[in-house]
Parts: sequence; C-alpha cells; structure tokens
Amino acid sequence: MESENSYLVKKNKIEYPYIPKGKEILYVGEDNEFMQEAKRISKETGCAKQATGAVIVREGNVIGKGTNAGERVTECPRWGSKTGENYGPCKEICKQEAHSEVASIDDAIKKGENTKDADLYLHGHWWCCENCWNKIIDAGIKNVYLLENSENLFNPEINKEMKEWGKPKELNKN
Repeated sequence: MESENSYLVKKNKIEYPYIPKGKEILYVGEDNEFMQEAKRISKETGCAKQATGAVIVREGNVIGKGTNAGERVTECPRWGSKTGENYGPCKEICKQEAHSEVASIDDAIKKGENTKDADLYLHGHWWCCENCWNKIIDAGIKNVYLLENSENLFNPEINKEMKEWGKPKELNKN
C-alpha cells in the first residue's frame, strides 16, 4: 500500500512524480513578470543538466531568489541518472546547497522576510520534489506557479533534447 504522500496525482491531465495531498500546481505564461524573473535567475545557475530558478513573491514584491547549483559546470556529473536520484555529485562538484525552491525560501528567510502566504514561481522544471514541497509547506507558501507547458518543456521523458543537456563530451563520441 502506498503512503499518503507517495501517490501520483493527475491535475490538468499532468501526472506528477510527487505532490502532497491537497496541494496543486498553478500555471502562468511567459509574460508573467515573476516567471520572467525566475527564468532570468535560472540562467545564473551552474547546473548543466536542468537549470532552474525560483522567486518568492509577497504582496507583489520579490523577497527571495534561488537557483539549483552554485558552481558553473559544462558537463553534468550525474548525467544519465533518473530525475530525483543520485544528487551526491550535485553537492560535491556543482556546490548545490539546495533545489531552487528551497534556496529561494532560505534567501527570503535570511533577509528577514515573512514567507507566510507568499507565492513561489519556478522556472526550468515541471514538478517539485518531496523535500521542496516540505519546505514550501513549512514556509507557509500559498501558491506554487510553474510555466505553462512546463511538463513538455522541462520533462526529459517528453522533451528528448533534454537527455543530451549536460552530457559528458566523451559520451558524445559513441
């Protein structure tokens, strides 16, 4: 029997690998100013495989920002690993301290900002993992927004080009 938090949920015909019971993901277009900011900071990340950026917004103001890797790499040290697995190299080589969602919440808290009832905008991914959801819930974040069509743009099972992102050069020779 599956635990309460380990089931797959279909919302808007999207099957997420994880979403807590009673939670939902909302979507905005590329023209949304906060999604544009999340996209802008996703370009600051060092991640070669799946560059993400997140912003925390409260009362119309960005109060926290975060990316998913601290050191820029051109080849992903965990290339070939399934999503949600084998994060050791991310921490050791890419100096990842957290996923973008957690990093943005930590940034807001470090600045002394109140995250209760704030919104989170995430660019570069199509779902949030259990650890990120736990942090989102603990921080009192009200809504999580992803980019419209993110399930196609940022899901390597659908967007086959993503399977090549961050691929080590020596594997390209085969």
